[in-house]
Amino acid sequence: MTRKFSSISVATTLASGISNSATSMTVATGTGSALMGGVTLAAGNVDQFTVAIDPDTINEEIVFVTAVASDTLTVVRGRAGSSAIAHTAGAAVKHVLTSDDLTAFTTAISPVTSVGFAGSTSGTTTVQASAIAGTTTLTLPAVTDTVVARTTTDTLTNKTLTTPVATIALNAQTGTTYTFVLADASKFVTCSNAGAIAVSIPTNASVAFPTGTVINVQQIGAGQVTIAAATPGTTTVTSTGGTVASPKTRIQYSAATCIKTGTDTWTVVGDIA
Repeated sequence: MTRKFSSISVATTLASGISNSATSMTVATGTGSALMGGVTLAAGNVDQFTVAIDPDTINEEIVFVTAVASDTLTVVRGRAGSSAIAHTAGAAVKHVLTSDDLTAFTTAISPVTSVGFAGSTSGTTTVQASAIAGTTTLTLPAVTDTVVARTTTDTLTNKTLTTPVATIALNAQTGTTYTFVLADASKFVTCSNAGAIAVSIPTNASVAFPTGTVINVQQIGAGQVTIAAATPGTTTVTSTGGTVASPKTRIQYSAATCIKTGTDTWTVVGDIA
C-alpha cells in the first residue's frame, strides 16, 4: 500500500461507537473530508491514511483508512502495534504519524535492490541494482540531462574515450547486385561473386541515411564491384575513379569507403580503379 499524509487534516470524532471487529467507522457529519486533509485514496484499497482513535489515551488504537465514502471510512484495525478494541461514540479521531510510518520510511531509504518511479504521464521506471559483492557508488553529475544507455541512439559531445575498442559489423553479399539499406550504416559490406557486382546507393527519399554516414565495401571475390547511384540525376556520386560517378574496385580485396556528404550526394574513396 502507498502511505498518504496530510499537513492540514482536522481532527474529528466518531459519530457512533464501533466494536473491536468493525471494518468501517463513521465520523461526525460533514467532517470526513476535513479529516482526510485533501488526501484522495485510490480505488481498490491500495492506499492507506493513518488515524488514531482515542489518541493519547489508554484506549488509543491506530487504524489505516483505505477507502472513504463521505463520512464513512473503511479501516484496517490494530495497526502499528496497537490492538483493535471497542470505541464509543464521540471518541476523538485524528490523523497521526506513527512509528510504523517512520519504520516504513527508514526501510525505503535503506539499501534496496530496486526503486520504482512513476512516469510523468503513465507507466513506471525501475532502477535495478546489480548483484555485486561489496559496495559500489554511482555518482550522478550536477546537471540537468538525460542518461545515455547502451541500446539508445545518442549524440555525445565533449567526451574523451580512453582505450576504446570498436568493432565493425559485416554484411556479406554473394549476389551480382546489391542496394544499400539503412542497417548498412558503419558496416563493412563484402561482395563475393565470380561475375561483376553492381552496388547501388539509394536516393535519400528511399533510404534516409544521415549526412556523414560511412559504409565500407570490399571486393573479396573475382567479380569487380561497381558503386553507383541507384537513380543517377537524383543522387550524385563523386570519386577519383576513371568513371567518376561509378567507381570500381581496382582488384580482388580492394576496398572503398562511401561517405554521404549531403542530402543526395555521396563521395567514394579508397582503392578504386
